[in-house]
Amino acid sequence: MIFRQLFDKVSSTYTYLIASARGREALIIDPVLENVDQYIKLLNQLDLKLVKVIDTHIHADHISGIAELRDKTNCVTVMGDKTPADVVAMRVSDEENIKIDGIDLKAIYTPGHTAESFSFLMCDRVFTGDALLIRGTGRTDFQNGDPKDSYNSIFNKLLKLPEDTLVYPGHDYKGETVSTIIEEKKFNPRLQVQSVDEYVEIMNNLKLPDPKMMDVAVPSNLKLGIDFNRQKVNNGIEPAEFNKIKKDPSAILIDLREQSEIDKEGMIKNSEIVPFPSMYEYLDKNKNKLKDKKILFYCAHGHRSTLAVQISKSYDFTNCCHLIGGLENWKKEGLDLN
Repeated sequence: MIFRQLFDKVSSTYTYLIASARGREALIIDPVLENVDQYIKLLNQLDLKLVKVIDTHIHADHISGIAELRDKTNCVTVMGDKTPADVVAMRVSDEENIKIDGIDLKAIYTPGHTAESFSFLMCDRVFTGDALLIRGTGRTDFQNGDPKDSYNSIFNKLLKLPEDTLVYPGHDYKGETVSTIIEEKKFNPRLQVQSVDEYVEIMNNLKLPDPKMMDVAVPSNLKLGIDFNRQKVNNGIEPAEFNKIKKDPSAILIDLREQSEIDKEGMIKNSEIVPFPSMYEYLDKNKNKLKDKKILFYCAHGHRSTLAVQISKSYDFTNCCHLIGGLENWKKEGLDLN
């Protein structure tokens, strides 16, 4: 397995790059905008294809690199399903698995630091974002944080993991790089409490200053998505028109989501399933089949389908369009899946 822990000195943020082997698919957790070129250089050196990028929560101390990586690599942006951020192409639920080639992560909903925080478990290690830090815990005094939620996330979820599970946090300010569940149980001063009330008392009296970039970072991280105007420019069409065009005999309807998303939300009848990371391979293999077709792409929110149109144009498929706002917008308009 390829595993890299990268550090941003300005915000003390840890970013993680994971892949099963050289030449394979990769994912990145909690990227920092200023370091995107460094990540891409490393991906190229290791001959990796970035297919997913994950943010554990909406960051208040730096602007995320999630959108820049999406635009430069055509990767899928992932966050937990409680997030209000518009950048997310794929929302995952508590205990849902995130898969790439040879790697499987389980999403764990761990609110407290923020209301939408998730951790991600991979075999022998857990990426805790700011939910659990090394010898500390994420503050709970802004972004709808809640010390009782933090206690529950830590004591009833994270500390229930096997004691030798490695803990990789989203930040560290003292030079620590990794811990374990058993170490945090024994030595984390905030966890040496006898009750939730005692923990709440500690968290409510930290008296920490606001992160220096909070007023810039939070609004920016909420608005990194591909908006409807950009979707429209990239051959985007509204649900009613999309519904008419898909009835054309020459049309081929392509669902870019993954099977786990389809299982949760359903799919439009007569769709061909082509998960977005496999789109290049699909276009290569089906050039003859597609050359005289009207290609209709859709996904969950319109992010992946916007990129799919751009990619298709690079293959000289010009007769293609996509559903603005994805299946979410389709359902809002009251259209049927059948």
